[in-house]
Amino acid sequence: MDPEAGINRTAITEFILLGLVETEKLQSVLFLLFFIAYLVTVGGNLSILAAILVEPKLHTPMYFFLGNLSVLDVGCISATVPPMLGRLLSHKRTISYDACLTQLFFFHLLAGMDCFLLTAMAYDRFLAICRPLAYSTRMSQTVQRILVAVSWVCAFTNALTHTTALTTLNFCGPKEVNHFYCDLPQLFQLSCSSTQLNELLLFAVGFVMAGAPVVLIINSYIHVAAAVLQIRSVEGRKKAFSTCGSHLTVVCLFYGTGIFNYMRLGSEEASDKDKGVGIFNTVINPMLNPLIYSLRNPDVQGALWRVFVGRRSLT
Repeated sequence: MDPEAGINRTAITEFILLGLVETEKLQSVLFLLFFIAYLVTVGGNLSILAAILVEPKLHTPMYFFLGNLSVLDVGCISATVPPMLGRLLSHKRTISYDACLTQLFFFHLLAGMDCFLLTAMAYDRFLAICRPLAYSTRMSQTVQRILVAVSWVCAFTNALTHTTALTTLNFCGPKEVNHFYCDLPQLFQLSCSSTQLNELLLFAVGFVMAGAPVVLIINSYIHVAAAVLQIRSVEGRKKAFSTCGSHLTVVCLFYGTGIFNYMRLGSEEASDKDKGVGIFNTVINPMLNPLIYSLRNPDVQGALWRVFVGRRSLT
């Protein structure tokens, strides 16, 4: 028996990210598509953020949270896509062990923050529609900042827990990660030691981080739906359903892909479906969010128009 078998040692100093395609011609097409998607996502989310900052009408709790969501979307896509673009340009698929863990940490930090922020946004809609008289006190600037700060603390704890737990595993070969960024399910498959505890931890924490927010969001929107149906004005109902519908669309996209990716206890083999879900999580969701929130929102559309065209053009 190896005397060092009980010691956690990582013989591998780097991993090989297999990416999405292998042929050089397809890699060029992939680079162009992801580069454009990155520019669109960053541009769209920063435009939403700029509109919220410059338009006084949007200085409300709902748009405060939406501005934070835009920052998260920029961070999420920036943690994964630029490194992938760099590897496509250099034709090098390697990533160091430390860089892999760093990418993993920031991805789970930002994704975890998304979970809690979407819950805070649902709570904001619940108070605005179901408790309008108490809204200004229950959703004051202090409360908003506390909700965001607590979300960051919870997300940081989640990311640090998983990253630390991963460092206890041995990686001694093979080192090919069947993905285009470092993530837990794919790294588990490369470990020489047992990953049972890590998988249980991922499932348990994922159940809490997904389950508790989903229950709170569903509960909030049950009350919201009941309150909206009592509104006599057709225009009032339409406006309420419009703002809530945008948020629910984002929630369904985010949690649907997240649950598929992380709530599969004992999953043994990575597949192209995991890469597709990864694209959805890191590229498509952040790219769609600005469109979803501005498409049916005249306030955001007007603010964006003033950001790009200027106030004088409206007169």
